[in-house]
Amino acid sequence: MTSSRRYFLKQAAATSVTAFFSQPLFSMSARSYKRIIGANDRIYLAIIGLGRRLGAFYEPISLKENNVELVYLCDVKRSQREKAASNFEKLIRYVPKLENDLRNVFADPTVDAVFNATPDHWHAPGAVMAMEAGKHVYVEKPCSHNLAESEIIIQAQQKYNKLVQMGVQQRSSKDTKQIIWEIQNGIIGTTYKALTFYTNERGEVPVQKPAPVSEDLDWELFQGPAPRRKYTAETWDYNWHWYGWDYGTAETGNNGTHEFDIARWALQVDYPIRVDVQAGKNHFINDGWEMYDNMKATFQFKDGKTIEWDGKSRNGYLTYGYDRGTIVYGSEGAVFINRDIYILYDRKGKEIRRSAFSSNEAGNLLGGGGDMSTAHVNNFLNSIRGIDLLNAPLEIGIISQAMVHYANISYRIGKGFDINDKTGKIFDRDAMKLFTREYEPGWEPIV
Repeated sequence: MTSSRRYFLKQAAATSVTAFFSQPLFSMSARSYKRIIGANDRIYLAIIGLGRRLGAFYEPISLKENNVELVYLCDVKRSQREKAASNFEKLIRYVPKLENDLRNVFADPTVDAVFNATPDHWHAPGAVMAMEAGKHVYVEKPCSHNLAESEIIIQAQQKYNKLVQMGVQQRSSKDTKQIIWEIQNGIIGTTYKALTFYTNERGEVPVQKPAPVSEDLDWELFQGPAPRRKYTAETWDYNWHWYGWDYGTAETGNNGTHEFDIARWALQVDYPIRVDVQAGKNHFINDGWEMYDNMKATFQFKDGKTIEWDGKSRNGYLTYGYDRGTIVYGSEGAVFINRDIYILYDRKGKEIRRSAFSSNEAGNLLGGGGDMSTAHVNNFLNSIRGIDLLNAPLEIGIISQAMVHYANISYRIGKGFDINDKTGKIFDRDAMKLFTREYEPGWEPIV
């Protein structure tokens, strides 16, 4: 249908699997961005997706010194738009426009930048559409639903020469920057491994059942790039994370992205050479959860370094004493890092130093916001003005995101596989079948 087709992206022939094998997955070449907004000019913003991450944007948008104007609040559910407007009414002295269709937001030339906080399947397609329309983009993690989208979003960023910040907000934490700098400068000797983890007590979720579409929800637009299916009432809101691969990227995409990013940063590694995974569904066996609810993944790197992931969605036992974090091991000691604290240990395990962060960022609670998110948004705005550099530019975040996709693919095909650490390409034909996804015709993200 004409009304459901993207009118910003041009049709193009699909890239062949042969081309995927022969070309680099993600180009890492540096680019100098054109600064089109002056240091003192107002930045006009839009937020796309008004769900649980909305709290991350309240403070930075309301800060007078940021000199921004929120032009649009956009969501496919009317009640979400109205709730967001009510919340912002307490913080700003003007009324943003409420919009259902993100395409109308992108068509408005007054908008300089968008915050894309939609469900996972809309992150890359929405970002590409925004960039083609001339907008800078803050895209929440995961910045892609699959590896093909990772390639596409990088191509769009390079073609349209726009700033793209990925929402791994701990990159903007001063405390994290400090300890990472110390690790990279030898405080625990030569690093060789990082263990990343996430622990939560998510409960039973309903089995999906067909239901009438809520009268205030645009179900067609919610699905967007995803193949069309009948509406189920339980899909709305957070449970889309666990109901198959149409919209989400499971817990590894939901939370592993953050910890992988810290681990790579500390170890100074890029693409792994191999991934191996053990994962399964072990809780509430007959409920509606369709993915793994626990995963152990191991990523090997060419220099002998490894990153391990221990993700437990529905077992609250705190194996490592905290609900999330990264432990970095070196020849002379170890460092534990999460969003609240870092702890430095010597080689014998004696605590040498701990530093509580001056942070109120959410850990594993639903919702979003806190000083790390505020700092990350501020960094994005200052980078648009040309007075700062992005802390999490897309070309960095996309590699952490690739690790998510490798782990999910390994789980789905039931085996590990090798990876080209220079290009990020996969050396397994079964794995390559999941390089991309099925799209609703006319909604494919194309540059």
